[in-house]
Amino acid sequence: MSLTGKIVFWSALCAVLMGTFYEAATSSLLAWRQPVYIVAGFAGIAAMVFLLCQPLLIKGYVPDLPNAQARKIHRWFGGGLVVAIVLHVAGLWVTSPPDVVDALLFRSPTPFSVWGVLAMWAVFAAACVAVLRRRIGPRLWRVLHMILVTIVVGGSVVHAMRIEGSMGMTSKVILCGLVLGALIKTLVDFRGWRVMPRRRP
Repeated sequence: MSLTGKIVFWSALCAVLMGTFYEAATSSLLAWRQPVYIVAGFAGIAAMVFLLCQPLLIKGYVPDLPNAQARKIHRWFGGGLVVAIVLHVAGLWVTSPPDVVDALLFRSPTPFSVWGVLAMWAVFAAACVAVLRRRIGPRLWRVLHMILVTIVVGGSVVHAMRIEGSMGMTSKVILCGLVLGALIKTLVDFRGWRVMPRRRP
């Protein structure tokens, strides 16, 4: 990648991330919220940021970052994604346990909750598959991981877009669009979808 390309990449990424958190931090909807609720909300935003960074890391799209180091950061970010989701749900539990219980039992009257819960369980499943990678086998692991990641991204984007919260609409649309675009680019470039080669008769 040329120097100009690197500058454009890092400038765009920093602008999106800083703009997203700034717009959320200055939202008028935070005025009467409890601190734990605000932390939970920002944990959800951080989870979306992790979802954007993950495909950039695993497919080597980050300039001047060796593949081995990128994969290592990808694993750390995967753990960060799990932690962010746990903080997001735990914070909402502290502020309103009945709402969280209804969401987890898929009986919440708010449709966005269903998508969030689906994405959450898909994240946990993807993490378990990653831990069991050597036992599952590389090709099957890649397929399972990509399927789960697709569910995570799809559920998270719908969940975020349908919530009227502190996350600004402009930054939300941009961030969700980039997350979807990064996933689609990764799926297009993905070459390990075959579980096993066909046997000749």
